Amino acid sequence: MAIELTSSFEVIDPRFRALAFGNVHVERLYTGCRWAEGPAWFPAGRYLVWSDIPNDRMMRWDETDASVSVFRQSSMNSNGNTVDTQGRLVTCEHRGRCVSRTEHDGTRTVLASHIEGKRFNSPNDVVVKSDGSIWFTDPSYGIDSDYEGDASPSEIGARRVYRVDASTGSITVVASDFVQPNGLAFSPDESLLYIVDTGATHQVDGPHHVRRFRVGPHGDLAGGEVFAECPIGLYDGLRVDVHGNLWLSAGDGVHCHAPDGTLLGKVRVPEAVANLCFGGAKRNRMFICATSSLYAVYLNTRGR
Repeated sequence: MAIELTSSFEVIDPRFRALAFGNVHVERLYTGCRWAEGPAWFPAGRYLVWSDIPNDRMMRWDETDASVSVFRQSSMNSNGNTVDTQGRLVTCEHRGRCVSRTEHDGTRTVLASHIEGKRFNSPNDVVVKSDGSIWFTDPSYGIDSDYEGDASPSEIGARRVYRVDASTGSITVVASDFVQPNGLAFSPDESLLYIVDTGATHQVDGPHHVRRFRVGPHGDLAGGEVFAECPIGLYDGLRVDVHGNLWLSAGDGVHCHAPDGTLLGKVRVPEAVANLCFGGAKRNRMFICATSSLYAVYLNTRGR
């Protein structure tokens, strides 16, 4: 199939032209990170928060004046971030080995730190469902070395995906057949959950794909078939737009897959991408954390 290059976009399937503007370019908003991750958009304040994991800090970009400042340091080597249903920051902490929440007054509440009396490995990425439940992945990256956390053996001896109940705070295992679970995102109606496995970092010929699960009424998962495999680098963080398209971070930019699995096109970025989110007043601006930099691009779709 012929590939069409349009501005900062690579059109692979004609359907991608409806999502990407031909006259729009990717903008670099900031550079100076060691490994940028976990962007989260706060609409009330018109700002973005993201993690710079090895530098043990969180950064803040302000839409009103394009300024960048340190949001928090130390950040416990924070990784993935999201915003809950009440507008509070929820964070995966490598060094804290937990999922925490920043309250409206700035205080920190630990939401999940242990399972069956054992500490988590290093929570990596997190999403909040509309019922308030918190879903997160727990690979070993933050305990594999001192670069992104504290080197330590796993107490659990497994790398799994968890759910925190909104009412009781109870923690359950929802998926356990991963090598290194990573990014995760719900479909627009929350009937599907997509979870990335970056196990190729730890196993020869290991997984470098995203899987699709059906979500049951009580938070149980079924299915888990491979939805797409990453052809360049590894998928990592991802988001889903209002049409159900998946936007996945990869080695050469952001890959867009239709709900049927077809690769529609790419947002070309000059650095390997780790994560992304939708933001802006209309949620039609994609913010991209890519290695040392924060990028942004306007799309003809909105984040869910």
